[in-house]
Amino acid sequence: MFDHIRRRLTMGYVGILALILLVFGVVVVISFHRQVTIQQDKLLDQKVKSLVNGSLSGTDKSAILEDPNSYGWIIITPDGRTLQENPTATSLGLPSERLARESLHEGKMISATIKGPEGRVRVASSPAVQSGTLVVLQVARSPAVVEGIVDRLILVLVLTGLGALVLAAAGGLFMSRRAMRPVQEAFGRQRTFIADASHELKTPLTLIRADAEVLSRGLDDPSLAEENRELVDDLLGETDRMSAVLSDLLLLARLDAQKVSVSREPFDLALVLSETSERFAARAVAEDKHLEVHHSGKKLPARGDAGRTGQILAALLDNALRFTPAGGTITVEGSIVDRHIEATVTDTGPGIARENLERVFERFYRADTQSAARSRGGGGTGLGLAIAHDLAHAQGGELTAGNARGGGATFTLTLPSGP
Repeated sequence: MFDHIRRRLTMGYVGILALILLVFGVVVVISFHRQVTIQQDKLLDQKVKSLVNGSLSGTDKSAILEDPNSYGWIIITPDGRTLQENPTATSLGLPSERLARESLHEGKMISATIKGPEGRVRVASSPAVQSGTLVVLQVARSPAVVEGIVDRLILVLVLTGLGALVLAAAGGLFMSRRAMRPVQEAFGRQRTFIADASHELKTPLTLIRADAEVLSRGLDDPSLAEENRELVDDLLGETDRMSAVLSDLLLLARLDAQKVSVSREPFDLALVLSETSERFAARAVAEDKHLEVHHSGKKLPARGDAGRTGQILAALLDNALRFTPAGGTITVEGSIVDRHIEATVTDTGPGIARENLERVFERFYRADTQSAARSRGGGGTGLGLAIAHDLAHAQGGELTAGNARGGGATFTLTLPSGP
């Protein structure tokens, strides 16, 4: 599919370039033909003047015309009788009686285009006096001279254009390959995302169906009441898990469409850190883990959305608690760094493999090692860190991941400072 798209892009690029070259070539040829014709007319007028002077002084006309075979000249009387001519004159359509009459009437040289046997010919006609007799001198030049110059230009333009199109085709294939690479990667991520989302939804649905079948068979048996209660609890748990996955998918879809309402107003990050940490304090005690909150005690004036920031911190704390072993410590810190406000969540878990740091915020990212698959462990939806990362960007901030010096992972949320 992508190869077909690349070929179509390349053909479109080459086609547009060919059209541009064609229009450019036509304009160049017409302009060049016009300029050459003007120059030829000037040269023809000069030759007529030279021949008029030569006829008065008796100068040989062949000496004036460098290439007599490409010029035609004729001397006629006012009544149209031919006095002298060279062999080329007749083939160029000389004499022109109309131009002769006009030049005699105006008493000066007149240039015009006539239709000769070989095509349109430019002719200059001028009255002159030869041996005391009034005559008309007409000079024409073969159209093959101008046409030959224009034909050579057209040949050069065609060869140059063909070479440009070949290079454009090669360059177009290269550029289209590079341009399609992000599309292919995005398509691959989308395909993986759909596959993972389907898997996440299919698993609880399968469990729900299995539990429901077992539960339906034991409805009439009082001895299975306790077991049925456990099955109902499983049904409710799987339903809640599937609901959480759907909610996260819906939020991600709204984030991608930029339809999530995210404000950028001043708020106190220290207050959000304290309130969010209190929500996880009981869970930390129940799991025999230590949750510590450190900040200056003063306000941390940040700019963003307090509710969305709390959602980001909740995802980071949930992730940290799931990967911190019993007896471990989760540390939450807030500080002012330059013109930004930072919130850091550090745990004493297994940390993140270096090669997986850049992918830890991908949706449904799967890794072979437990330390790298932090976004999927402990029964989570696998979307928490991805949502947190997108929410940080929506506030004009940034969320990064790394490893602490003493071991464990550290996540840093950076937000613009408030007023």
